[in-house]
Amino acid sequence: MFIASLIARPGMLDPALVEALRNARGGGAVTWLSPDEAAEFPLEAMPDDLDGLRGSIAAQADLNVLPAANRRKRMLLADMDSTMIRQECIDELADEAGVGEVVKTITARAMNGELDFEGALTERVALLKGLPESVIAKVLAERIQLMPGGPELVATMKAAGGYAALVSGGFTAFTARVAEMVGFDENRANSLFVADGVLTGEVGRPILGREAKVQALEEITARLGLSEDDVLAVGDGANDLGMLTRAGLGVALHAKPAVQAQAQCRVNHGDLTALLFLQGYARDEFAAP
Repeated sequence: MFIASLIARPGMLDPALVEALRNARGGGAVTWLSPDEAAEFPLEAMPDDLDGLRGSIAAQADLNVLPAANRRKRMLLADMDSTMIRQECIDELADEAGVGEVVKTITARAMNGELDFEGALTERVALLKGLPESVIAKVLAERIQLMPGGPELVATMKAAGGYAALVSGGFTAFTARVAEMVGFDENRANSLFVADGVLTGEVGRPILGREAKVQALEEITARLGLSEDDVLAVGDGANDLGMLTRAGLGVALHAKPAVQAQAQCRVNHGDLTALLFLQGYARDEFAAP
């Protein structure tokens, strides 16, 4: 048994669209998780034309079809940049260093899988050499914004007994603060080297990239006695694909095209609360952050 999930921006999910899809596919009764925002219905089989169906309604809503069993996951494994926060931290630091456009171009290509992640990170960090360490606090205070729905996502999963880990190809100076703000249980990221109060242009080794995120999934589930099927992973870049494809539920959030093409689920209309709808939570079940 499968669940067909439809999620749109608040107030934008047309009940007629939901009913038309249900009728066309012989689905079961519709359940509304949030009026005019999120609905779902059971299906006997996975549609063999899912990509075409998704494309036909992509301007209106996100369509995902996922197994009905074990929907409510016991662990959240989340990327940070452009996932739990709106920004890419290294791009914001680069703006402060006067090399913003160069670094943003490299970031975009790396996140779409066009460049080797480790090499791209090393190249970008080198451009930050000489930047005062104090700029990190400035960027955190003035530039970094949480992605809407993140605190509710973490609070709801933790209220149900879940565990939340933030794993980033970015930097511990940012993940530590974001983890604290959102409520994560632990965080992993790369270390920026500092000497005499300025960035050296170097990053600690080994660099946390795609394989390190998979390693985090393996290590944390083993420690907690969970299976990979118990994990919800969310990210937006090519370096997230390893964990997205290994987790029981992998969600590409406002992701690069190459990532959306390979992830099990994709969210382009909703915010991070969409990950709760995908697990079958109704909006009135969300926990307060």
